[in-house]
Amino acid sequence: MQKEKYEKVLRSRLEDLHRRLQLVDSDLGRRKDADDEDRAVELENNDVLEGFGRAGQEEVRAINAALQRLENGTFGICVKCGSPISEARLEAVPYAVTCQSCLSD
Repeated sequence: MQKEKYEKVLRSRLEDLHRRLQLVDSDLGRRKDADDEDRAVELENNDVLEGFGRAGQEEVRAINAALQRLENGTFGICVKCGSPISEARLEAVPYAVTCQSCLSD
């Protein structure tokens, strides 16, 4: 496994997430329209944005945990069974904590 490669991928994704979360916060902080119909649409949009924000925050936490595992030397090791997580799985989900077998259980 290439520690530097995954660290770069994780840090890049973290930067992207921070930018997106700032945009979500900015959009949520915008002044709302006084028109009732437009306001209803804005409220629905806010619900979607808040969902994106929550998902983004969860991914930020997962990435930070993966970076900590990289630092600790436990990155790429399944937390359930202790087996190595496949490169294919880490390519797809670089902050994965379980191997494919444990994910399926």
